[in-house]
Amino acid sequence: MSLPTVYIPTLLRTLTGGRANVEVEGATVRQVIDNLEQAWPGVRDRLLDEGKLRPNISVAVDGEVTPMGLIESVGPASEVHFIAAIKGGVSAPNPHQRL
Repeated sequence: MSLPTVYIPTLLRTLTGGRANVEVEGATVRQVIDNLEQAWPGVRDRLLDEGKLRPNISVAVDGEVTPMGLIESVGPASEVHFIAAIKGGVSAPNPHQRL
């Protein structure tokens, strides 16, 4: 039986004993998170806030960042990635660049 593979962000690997990816059951992202929490307590609190994905976390299933969030379907051979948002900024002007 094939299970979804969840790729663990670096900052959460202390909770999974250093594992970079794990296999857990789940037909939706929410079920995957619930099963991660059962196996590695503390994961849910790092991904969710008041039952929703934290604003700085996105989820990708099979290479596609999903707007469906926790209700996104996950297949038995799916790959699930939790991605921390990276804030951008305005870079300093280059004094050698023409305007």
